[in-house]
Amino acid sequence: MEENRNGYDPSEYEEEDYLPRTAEADKSIRGYRIVIIILSVILVALSALYYSIHRQQAFENELLQADRDSIQSDLGRLMVDYDNLQISNDSISANLDIERSRADSLMTRLKKERSWNLAKIKQYEKEVGTLRTLMKGYIKQIDSLNTLNKRLINENVSYRKEISSANLRADMAEEKAAELNNKVRAGSVIKARDIRLAALNGKSKPVSRIKNAERLRADFVLSANELATPGNKAVYVRITSPDGYVLTTEAMPTVEIDGERLSYSAMREVDYQNQDLEVGIYYNSTGFSAGTYLVQLYCDGRQIGEAQIAMK
Repeated sequence: MEENRNGYDPSEYEEEDYLPRTAEADKSIRGYRIVIIILSVILVALSALYYSIHRQQAFENELLQADRDSIQSDLGRLMVDYDNLQISNDSISANLDIERSRADSLMTRLKKERSWNLAKIKQYEKEVGTLRTLMKGYIKQIDSLNTLNKRLINENVSYRKEISSANLRADMAEEKAAELNNKVRAGSVIKARDIRLAALNGKSKPVSRIKNAERLRADFVLSANELATPGNKAVYVRITSPDGYVLTTEAMPTVEIDGERLSYSAMREVDYQNQDLEVGIYYNSTGFSAGTYLVQLYCDGRQIGEAQIAMK
């Protein structure tokens, strides 16, 4: 090779000048590679860490979602339990309505909640637990009231049976007493027997024809009766003529017999001492006609005897 005009030979310096530059470039490349490798390792580590964190967060979110669903389900059952509680006690019923409203409000908050964390889960669990505890307390009160009501009902039934039995015995005793009293009253009534009717003239002498009579006399015997009350007795006679008219005076006196006012012909007071007592009661008038007369006798507000007597 010819030398350069200036005496420079490139071949002398070419190999010596380029070898050092190539080693330095290789060294720089190795440095870049190391940095890239380090960055790649860091990136992989960060990716792994991010994946782990994301996975953990997803797992925690699933747990929070499960807890939220569990709280919501528990609260729903609690609300149903509140609705199923039946109580007639006004005070407890009012308190139940208040707690039921709190449960409704809590359910509304649960459904609207968007940001969940462990603290909120604990808070909701606590509130649901409080409502559950209150409801258990009300259930105990209601059970106690129901038990008391059942006992009172049983006692009331028992008392009613006793009262009914006592009333029945009292009614039976009253009936027996009334029956006995009626028997005594019936047995104490003075009876009249041997009832007769006599036609008399103005001098109280018997006449054979009633049309000639100026007065009538009803004769009878008040029978002895130890059960009767002794003393003065007003005895009334009621004489009905054959044509159905009661013989009486112009004043038309009446007497109450068994709750009914009846006209009578004449009356007489006698002293009755539980022995047979013959009595005669006069009725003064004229214009009598022959036929059958009805004679009825009354004393102490009752009829004591009657007889139908044919007069000529």
